[in-house]
Amino acid sequence: MNKFLIFLVCLSAAGANAGTITGSVRGEGKGGLAEESKGGRYDSRKFKFVERVDYGQLSEFVIYVEGKLTNAPPFRAKTLQIVTQRDAVFRPHVLPLVVGNTVEWPNKDDIFHNVFSMSESNPFDLGLYKDPEVKKVTFQKPGRVDIFCSIHSKMNCVLLVLENPYFAVSDSSGRYRIENVPAGVYRLKAWHERLPAEMREITVAESGEVRVDFVLGIKGLPQY
Repeated sequence: MNKFLIFLVCLSAAGANAGTITGSVRGEGKGGLAEESKGGRYDSRKFKFVERVDYGQLSEFVIYVEGKLTNAPPFRAKTLQIVTQRDAVFRPHVLPLVVGNTVEWPNKDDIFHNVFSMSESNPFDLGLYKDPEVKKVTFQKPGRVDIFCSIHSKMNCVLLVLENPYFAVSDSSGRYRIENVPAGVYRLKAWHERLPAEMREITVAESGEVRVDFVLGIKGLPQY
């Protein structure tokens, strides 16, 4: 039996003894101190144009099973992901992927861009380029990778390089769904780039769904 057939057999077996993790995630609270939310220093000319974060309006939460899985079948990571540079913005802004994935960085603007990261796990620098040239990076180590353009200060995005394929990005309503998770006990993490992550220990049965909801916030912020 060749390797591909073995992979299909393992995947089929996992689907027969696997469950689904589903739920919702949202942020809570607003940036700034309570007295500032009623006026005060934010009414001064100095801070007039400073926009505070409304954590209840945040999106692009990533929910994932943490660490390597010893009870999961072999998986074939999607070999190519794409982050497009258009209108001096990286799209998507948040991208979870699995160790071994390659990301392609096409530049669809008429100006030069540079893609680089100083992350400890996956540092790189692609230099300046524009269409039709396209550059790629393969990510070999897990961890958070903050990406920037060296000549455009507001261009940034975040990659989360994960150790298994059991993850999801929340939709516009904060809902998420992770399917075909092998039965077992796991640590499930909800992450957002602006908020402290939250971890839960969960048990996934051989069939059916387990619901896990998260509310992320920063201690000490006023809640609304």
